Amino acid sequence: MPMPKKLRKLRRSVGRKSFHKRLKPYTPPAQPPFIEKEEVWPMRLNKYVAYCGIAARRQAAELVKRGLVQVNGQMVDNPAHQVQADDEVKYRGRVIKPQTHKVYILMNKPKGVITTVHDEKGRKTVMDLLGPQVQARVFPVGRLDRDSTGLLLLTNDGALAQKLMHPSKRVRKVYHVVLDKPLVAADLDRIRKGLELDDGFIRVDEIDYVAGRGKDELGIVLHSGRNRIIRRIFQHLGYEVKKLDRTWLAGLDKRGLRRGHWRYLSEREVVMLKHFV
Repeated sequence: MPMPKKLRKLRRSVGRKSFHKRLKPYTPPAQPPFIEKEEVWPMRLNKYVAYCGIAARRQAAELVKRGLVQVNGQMVDNPAHQVQADDEVKYRGRVIKPQTHKVYILMNKPKGVITTVHDEKGRKTVMDLLGPQVQARVFPVGRLDRDSTGLLLLTNDGALAQKLMHPSKRVRKVYHVVLDKPLVAADLDRIRKGLELDDGFIRVDEIDYVAGRGKDELGIVLHSGRNRIIRRIFQHLGYEVKKLDRTWLAGLDKRGLRRGHWRYLSEREVVMLKHFV
């Protein structure tokens, strides 16, 4: 699916009355319509942990380095350790096994929900929205902060998750942003040219006012995955983001997916997603 130029898709979807309210409540199917089996031995330890649905591969490597993984009763802190098919692997003392059936879920995350598998403070997470219908140990790909809404991909495919999050793949996302006050043209130009923030230089791929709306509503195309980067861009210029909604993610959009609902990706969408990266 080609990337919309000049934010045309965002302009159309935001600039008209939403049709999602006319849809009947979405009931996810009991089983995913598309699964994929992949077993390759021997396997790197961080890849093994990722395939178990614990975390994406890069995050899994950090878990291994922290000494949280054992292989055949011995702590192993080398992510490159080669795991054999008959090895016993434990994470935090519990035996884990790879998810051979790949599951891909698209969620329209609501506000106030944490993008994580577990929350130590007991706050509601995206996993709570999935409920008992999803038996696979999926995890969110990337993040949306608690106050942000919109598209989020969850999967147990560690290899794909790693590719989608890697900066070199330049996987683009489209966001609808509402500010606390109109964005003046001079600041719009500054964002287009790029800004120097505390953690380095950042330049969005595209930014423009949303057609038919006030100057406080903008569409942004961005491939960076840096933490709270959109909020920090506007904060740097003296604005506060009142609403941040991800409307497009790597060729996937929110059509037919109401806030707080989720669905499995179709086989066609999975193939498209893998082609994307």
